[in-house]
Amino acid sequence: MAFYRSDPQMNSQLRELLDRFAKKGRPRLHKSIAINWIRYDSPNPEAGSGKGAGWEEQKLIYPASVVKLFYALAVEAWLQKGLLLDSGELQRAMKDMIADSNNDATSLIIDLLSGTTSGPSLFGDRWQAWQKQRLLVNKWLQGLNWPELQGINCCQKTWADGPYGREQDFYKDGYVNRNALSASATSRLLEAVMTNSIISPPACKRLKTLLSRSLDVKQRQEDPENQIDGFLGEGLPQGTRLWSKAGWMSQARHDAAWCCPPQGKPMLLVVFSYGRNSSSDKFLLPALARALIKIHTEID
Repeated sequence: MAFYRSDPQMNSQLRELLDRFAKKGRPRLHKSIAINWIRYDSPNPEAGSGKGAGWEEQKLIYPASVVKLFYALAVEAWLQKGLLLDSGELQRAMKDMIADSNNDATSLIIDLLSGTTSGPSLFGDRWQAWQKQRLLVNKWLQGLNWPELQGINCCQKTWADGPYGREQDFYKDGYVNRNALSASATSRLLEAVMTNSIISPPACKRLKTLLSRSLDVKQRQEDPENQIDGFLGEGLPQGTRLWSKAGWMSQARHDAAWCCPPQGKPMLLVVFSYGRNSSSDKFLLPALARALIKIHTEID
């Protein structure tokens, strides 16, 4: 059962939109995209109070940097349990991982969460112990008992050029141990943060500060990797408040966004688009956001 109420009209609107964009030079769009679109009737909604629609929303897909949202939440959980000591360096890494999507910062975060480090190949008992430790975030996520999290995989670092040594070994043959998330898993986790319904309200507030994005054009021009242009934020009207985490690599262009239009109610939109054509398509995600926020505000 979904954590939101499925809305037949929204499902119909979403499918019509996908059909329209598929006809505009994207013939394989339906097979290369996953979406969760959720609307809320209150300006301050509770978790599980939304209604929405989805397309392939439970399909497991390589999430690129969207997985950093899950790692950031795990840090807050570890801090609450006393498994990590807070420090200026930890907070610097958290900011750089989420606000700037820095892979080096993410590497440190995963080392801290798992008690492992990268390096040459390991063997025997040391290798078995290392792998067990690297699955600690997965173990914690499964302990939440959310059906949307079934089968997901959050255990790998994110790379600019690729893994080496024990990190390459951990991917296993055929990269079968890659990170994997679904649009629905990402939606539920982002909703939990934005509604203060996981870990603690202060922890959620800290995460929301990291996820906050400015739509200001001048600020975006000063930061070419702003996670707005080419992603969902570009399609939102000025004055919209936005919290998001994007992911982009040679085979993926994803975004997870919670947005509040001026004088409107929140909307949650997660889009995973995958394949080389999708990765290079800078227009699809903004166009989807533009169309869906228009529907959302007109209903409001």
